[in-house]
Amino acid sequence: MGSGSLTTDLLNRPLKEVRVSVTDRCNLRCFFCMPPDSEIEFLDRKELLSYEEITRTVRILSQLGVRKVRITGGEPLLRNHLENLVSMLSSLEGIEDIALTTNGYNLSKKAKVLKESGLKRITVSLLTLDPNKYRRMVGRSAQLEKVLKGIDIALREGFSPVKVNAVIVKGVNDDEILDLAEFCREKGLILRFIEYMDVGTLNRWSFEKVVTAEEILEKMAEVYRFKPLERKSSETALKFRYEDMDLEFGIVASVTKPFCRGCTRLRLSADGRLFTCLFSDKGYDLKRLLRSGAEDREILSFVRKIWSWREDRYSERRFELIKERKVEMFRVGG
Repeated sequence: MGSGSLTTDLLNRPLKEVRVSVTDRCNLRCFFCMPPDSEIEFLDRKELLSYEEITRTVRILSQLGVRKVRITGGEPLLRNHLENLVSMLSSLEGIEDIALTTNGYNLSKKAKVLKESGLKRITVSLLTLDPNKYRRMVGRSAQLEKVLKGIDIALREGFSPVKVNAVIVKGVNDDEILDLAEFCREKGLILRFIEYMDVGTLNRWSFEKVVTAEEILEKMAEVYRFKPLERKSSETALKFRYEDMDLEFGIVASVTKPFCRGCTRLRLSADGRLFTCLFSDKGYDLKRLLRSGAEDREILSFVRKIWSWREDRYSERRFELIKERKVEMFRVGG
């Protein structure tokens, strides 16, 4: 295959997107990702890929078909001068879309400069609209108002769309499904409900805590009328459009309605390892190549080989696979 030819895995899935974690650190301690009672050893600064190394990697990945980049963490806005990375990625030929997933806590300070640097889209994690519950869910004495202000400023700066991710957990925030929906409707935000997933090994996940897509839809149907939208094979969310307004919402149903067969995403961890699945237990050391003087063609061949061997479909096989170890979400991004 030539450097510009389509790269597919063993299930004939092309490589189209990369999720880049720029840090494993976070200013919050959400129970489903980085529980506050867990002992976590964070990476030293020198272990993180530089912005130049990330940009080089994405440039090479674009030759294999990558067109979209999502910047994640940890909390990516903890990485200094993140706008510099956005600007560097924006200059790459072939990269059509750069997005950011953030907890929103520092977004009000950064939205303007990120927009000016070329960031196209923002997704903010919003778990609750109750300030007291927010502090409990994020494991910190944190102010929900800062997140809400960040969302407002992102809208003011012209990000379109602004999406909201809401992980719904039984007995925790499932009583706020309609409140979150109405909040997003009023502001014109695209809401994505997310089924509680067994990412990593720290969150003590159990299926009993999952609020399923069907349960979420039943609750939404009590108040709203909506129609399902056609789902592209590579999309993660089941999408619906309200009948009374030009706005959609979605559900990421990784547990009950897996979308593995359409997954086109590669993940790059903050310390330079490639993961072919969010639930993987194995990362491939790209940093070693980047820092050993490898030429682009060597890195290209390395990534192509990893992707061509890929057969991950963990969510389809969740209940037949027992994994003692999985990479933690804060190391590779959600």
